[in-house]
Amino acid sequence: MLILVVDDDPIACEMLAHTLQEVGHDVHMCSDGAEAWRVLNETDIRLMITDWEMPEMNGIELCKKVRDGSLNRYVYTVILTAHGSDEDVIAGLDAGADDFLVKPFNPEEVKVRVRAGERLISLETRDIVIFTLAKLADSRDPETGAHLERIQSYCEILTNALDEGTPYSDEITGEFKRAIVTTSALHDIGKVGIPDSVLLKPGRLSEQEFEIMRQHTVIGGETLKAALDAYPNAAYLRMAYEIAISHHERWDGNGYPHKLKELEIPLSARICALADVYDALTSRRVYKDAFTHTVAKNIIEEGNGTHFDPVIVDAFLAVESKIIEAGQRINAEADED
Repeated sequence: MLILVVDDDPIACEMLAHTLQEVGHDVHMCSDGAEAWRVLNETDIRLMITDWEMPEMNGIELCKKVRDGSLNRYVYTVILTAHGSDEDVIAGLDAGADDFLVKPFNPEEVKVRVRAGERLISLETRDIVIFTLAKLADSRDPETGAHLERIQSYCEILTNALDEGTPYSDEITGEFKRAIVTTSALHDIGKVGIPDSVLLKPGRLSEQEFEIMRQHTVIGGETLKAALDAYPNAAYLRMAYEIAISHHERWDGNGYPHKLKELEIPLSARICALADVYDALTSRRVYKDAFTHTVAKNIIEEGNGTHFDPVIVDAFLAVESKIIEAGQRINAEADED
């Protein structure tokens, strides 16, 4: 990774560069904030360590410019300072800093701080790739609009609700929340393998066509299982696999493809199942108009304990106003685009 080091003290700059180069990073050095801003605009740098006190433009001013939205990417920013007071930390965070290093710095601490930045940047890159792949599959269906964005938002709202005094609170960790928002976008990735004659049919499917359509869960599951087998420690791939293959299973065991029932169905897939059905009901299709929230809500309540996990239905009812608001906001943003 190319890291930008900004410090008007040449000795400090060289020491930081040497520490970073020891662990394989390339380093670009600047002596003031104005020069650093020019470099950021000309070079695809994603991580910067900048001194606080510098001529022309100090570290806080540089950090504010990085966060003002004119760059087309996120730059993870660590501020290097001789002051470590609460007031300094608050000022730095308010300017948009991600982390701090106090002078004189410990080389091992520098390496740890940089690794933290790398993890965040890699997560952002991973999420972009996942969403792009999901959009590629979703683009084959011209009726879906902002379907993926709504599914992700509904899953996030439901998951947060389930983390508040429900039987699933212990299972819903911070990592679970982050993963379901990202991987729920891949729920229908298997539709890339469904023929256009079925996927894009302007009307209801015959029983034979529906059997073909059902295979999207298997296709998506097998695709993601191959990735999971190659990278077995990637927890987000496991969740993506669970959602893709199981989001059409039903609580009563009458779903597909494996007729799983109740807690045999992964929690992530049970959450996504309700979000997906709600979105399908409240979205227009070739063969139907969009149902109102009230109609969709009644259908979901009718499926309580048969199609859907009762705990998740209760969570849905508790946050229905947030669900409505999210759908309206995402649709309005899509219309503006």
